[in-house]
Amino acid sequence: MPLRLHADPTRVVVRPFHLSWQSNGKGPSRSQRIATAVLAMEEGSVEDQLTHVLRDFEARHWQTRRVFRTRYDEIRAQLKLDDGALSESRRLLMGAYFCHEYSYAAAALMNPSVVPHYDQTGMPKGSIRIILSLRAVGEGHISSVAFREGVITDEGELHLAHQPPFATAADAYGDESVVKQGEVSVFRHPDSTVSGTVLFPITAAQANGLEDLRLVYFRHDDGAAEWLGTYTAYNGHVIQSEMLRTGDFRKFDMVPMTGSAARNKGMALFPRKVAGKYMMIGRQDGENLYLITSDTLTHWDEGQLILTPVYPWELVQIGNCGPPIEIDEGWLLLTHGVGAMREYSIGAVLLDKDDPSIVLRRTRTPILAASEDDREGYVPNVVYTCGAMKHGDKIFMPYGVADSSVAFAFVPIVDLLALMD
Repeated sequence: MPLRLHADPTRVVVRPFHLSWQSNGKGPSRSQRIATAVLAMEEGSVEDQLTHVLRDFEARHWQTRRVFRTRYDEIRAQLKLDDGALSESRRLLMGAYFCHEYSYAAAALMNPSVVPHYDQTGMPKGSIRIILSLRAVGEGHISSVAFREGVITDEGELHLAHQPPFATAADAYGDESVVKQGEVSVFRHPDSTVSGTVLFPITAAQANGLEDLRLVYFRHDDGAAEWLGTYTAYNGHVIQSEMLRTGDFRKFDMVPMTGSAARNKGMALFPRKVAGKYMMIGRQDGENLYLITSDTLTHWDEGQLILTPVYPWELVQIGNCGPPIEIDEGWLLLTHGVGAMREYSIGAVLLDKDDPSIVLRRTRTPILAASEDDREGYVPNVVYTCGAMKHGDKIFMPYGVADSSVAFAFVPIVDLLALMD
């Protein structure tokens, strides 16, 4: 399709500006020094400085004063300040000194996945409302999760909802002990849309990014529905597979997964239990695909080898391109292959519906590869998706191009199956 989403440095949020809380042994910490200086300002200077900050930034952000006040409350608690009868202006100014503007998608926008929207109210027959997840990369190569809402019509057209002018970061919830243990819940602000919400790293394990969310609409045995997504938490040195859970896209639970398989990237969850087991497609050794089974959603050990690189376009390694998609013929699994010159392409395999360890068919050649005018970007020669979905007799596939933009395609299922042997 001609529609493209690109990196956009104008998409900014207000984020905490973290400074060292500890003294260097030669006096108060920098944070303490700044707080003391703001407390010592004349009230007129406080008003002047706050006016300057609000003039420059209030129109660029949503509820800027609330953000400053919330940040002040955090600083007051961390530095154990005795705020006494401080004016509201002084509190807001101190909060502003400990915030900064962050362009969360300035460097790259890539690796999308797609699921049905939680609200299908008013949709005509054959049309469906959707939610896209996107990996947004900003300053410092920090990855976050952004979202876009849209509609696929009964005629196979894609229409994305407009982004709101302001983006907001989901707020953390829970006491400090929960966050330190790695589990945390974050909440979309009641007045913010899904398209205007960004999920940022919260825990120490996530410090350098939330990467490649693979969302899936999951049906439990009792018929209850939940949106689950596996992603890679990266702290700058070590990766950890984690799971995002939400029932309404207002509260998001971020839960570390355990077990030997959780040390790897690219785990993709089946949309329901198979043969009484939760199942994942993973790549524990970095080269081949495995079927992993578990009795729980968050503990995953070693799996069964089901697919190895065979064809030239995938000789370096293969991996999944999102959760398996259930069709009449079996489980359709999109794959990525890496060939010569580290060129990433997308292929597909068909797994048995009752026993997904059985590979029925696979594509000899890629179904999608970088075209000549799409090679250059943040990471050249890459096409990649973290999840597609079935719509009627087609597969709707959003995909990243050169780790720089997001494109969209519809693939007739019958044509896709015809490429397999």
